[in-house]
Amino acid sequence: MSIKLVILKSGEDVVADVEEMVINDKVVGYFFNHPCRVKLTSKGPQRDGSHHSPFKIDILPWSPLSKDQRIPVVVDWVISMMEPIDELRRMYEKVVLDYERRKSAAVVDDKQSVDTDSD
Repeated sequence: MSIKLVILKSGEDVVADVEEMVINDKVVGYFFNHPCRVKLTSKGPQRDGSHHSPFKIDILPWSPLSKDQRIPVVVDWVISMMEPIDELRRMYEKVVLDYERRKSAAVVDDKQSVDTDSD
């Protein structure tokens, strides 16, 4: 997995497992696997004098209406690509792992339903 934080021309921050899209030895784009939009929200003022981060990180599906989990993005739309902070990486890995578990469970449920229906 090559998990990256990507800033897009649209201003969005996206975290995804990124693969290069190469044609004739030239990178023409990227495949974002399980892309999620990263959103920072303010926690408000710290009243107890602690030094915790004043922001909360939320991640949401980047293209929630798509069935696709591998989305091509042209190279011109990528402004910058970098390593995410550890907290964001852990959150992303948990979201993707949970998604894969739910998908596997749905496949098993569908197979059991088909087996039961054929009786």
